[in-house]
Amino acid sequence: MTDYAEEQRNELEAIESIYPDSFTVLSDEPTGFTITVASDAAEDGENVEATLKFTYVERYPDEPPLWEIYAQENLEDGDVSEVLTLLQQQAEENLGMVMIFTLVTAVQEKLNEIVDLKKNRQEEEKRQKELEAEEAEKVLFQGTVVTIENFLAWKAVFELDMMELRRKRQKEEEQAGKPKLTGKCRTC
Repeated sequence: MTDYAEEQRNELEAIESIYPDSFTVLSDEPTGFTITVASDAAEDGENVEATLKFTYVERYPDEPPLWEIYAQENLEDGDVSEVLTLLQQQAEENLGMVMIFTLVTAVQEKLNEIVDLKKNRQEEEKRQKELEAEEAEKVLFQGTVVTIENFLAWKAVFELDMMELRRKRQKEEEQAGKPKLTGKCRTC
């Protein structure tokens, strides 16, 4: 016959030595405790953290412990449900063995995945914004596409401008042949 109380005590001692800074006992009957799990430090300093609350049931480890996310930081609702699903899956796979360390390790890995996904999403958004800025800049420098219609319209305006310039030059040349009026008397 399995001595559940002895297995639970032994696991608690091991857990306390593995997670001395993040382990807190909340109650003795039934045994309840929290372990704070954080993702590895991200480059931008944004950390994801979850405090998991475990409560032993009488027949643990033959039955899974009770768990909940006691507190969390930077986790979205979808992430929370994924962590809870992961805990359920891991608990089912490890029935009959002490499993708190396994559960916490699985959550730790999941939090690291979440941070990586966030980082990849942010990089993709940044890359998309850069592409949009490049496209906008190309449009500015590209100018107007020349078609037969807009070329003929430009040519008509250009020819009118050139005729106007020729008329002005012709007038100036005609006036150059006549003495310029200076306001001075030539006979004086």
